[in-house]
Amino acid sequence: MIYSILLQAQPGGGMTTQLLFMGAIIAVFYFFMIRPQQKKAKDQKKFVEEIKKGDYAVTIGGMHGRIAEIEDDTIILEVERGGRIKFSKSSISMESTKALAGKKQAAV
Repeated sequence: MIYSILLQAQPGGGMTTQLLFMGAIIAVFYFFMIRPQQKKAKDQKKFVEEIKKGDYAVTIGGMHGRIAEIEDDTIILEVERGGRIKFSKSSISMESTKALAGKKQAAV
């Protein structure tokens, strides 16, 4: 029985198959994991650079407000009743801002 299993093994041909299989796995990881993360990071960076005074924003922590001032790496967010809080630009969440805009359109 072991002899018949050893006879079925293909010497030499298995190496090419293994290399093709490993290449396919690497391609799947790239197209389904690495590339989307790079695109999301690029979009987030573009969003933060284009944000301007008066835009409504939501921070990563969930704080909602309107952008009152923009400095170098910080944003002053105006919240309810005139409260002003200073945040880092990187703490603004692009996805939450889109969700907030969607809720406003649904309410109108």
